[in-house]
Amino acid sequence: MSRMPVPWKLVGQEWFNLPNFITLIRILLIPVFVVLFATPTSDRSLGAALIFVLAAVTDLLDGYLARRNGQVTILGKLLDPIADKLLVLSALILLVNVDRVSALVAILIIAREVAVTGIRAIAASKGMVISAEMTGKYKMALQVVAVVLLIVEGTFLSDLGNLHLVGTVALCLSLVLGYVSGGQYVWSFWRQVVAKGR
Repeated sequence: MSRMPVPWKLVGQEWFNLPNFITLIRILLIPVFVVLFATPTSDRSLGAALIFVLAAVTDLLDGYLARRNGQVTILGKLLDPIADKLLVLSALILLVNVDRVSALVAILIIAREVAVTGIRAIAASKGMVISAEMTGKYKMALQVVAVVLLIVEGTFLSDLGNLHLVGTVALCLSLVLGYVSGGQYVWSFWRQVVAKGR
């Protein structure tokens, strides 16, 4: 006679795997980043940039491990993009505060992220998971580069060139890609949910 699976083990299969643990670490790194960059000095900016890069690397690592080990979960698909958004949006708000990013650009990026998160939440309530498109991944990569360049502006790394200009251009390109990928999310949502009357 086969035994019924123990409930906590089922929860453990969903929650307690290495990719999801790495995603959780990324979320926990966000307040560390915020504390460092809330009152930026040269040293604190470099520390904040290092934390930001480390958090961004965990984004690559958790996805790779999940696919390689067959540990892709619904929780991971939902939690991973939320962690990304919290990281980038925290950085944007702080960069606006120190006049390194235009408030308009930040608002447009935040509006896109809120809209996409809302679409994914509605899809999830219907039992659907809308995975990230490649355009969205490129957008995220550009945002990471842009944010790091803008964070280290004013440190000794500024001797390498006009970091503010390069970072601003990269951020604007990421904004364009963000709205392109946002359109892809809307189309995917329409095909999977709206058109099928779910």
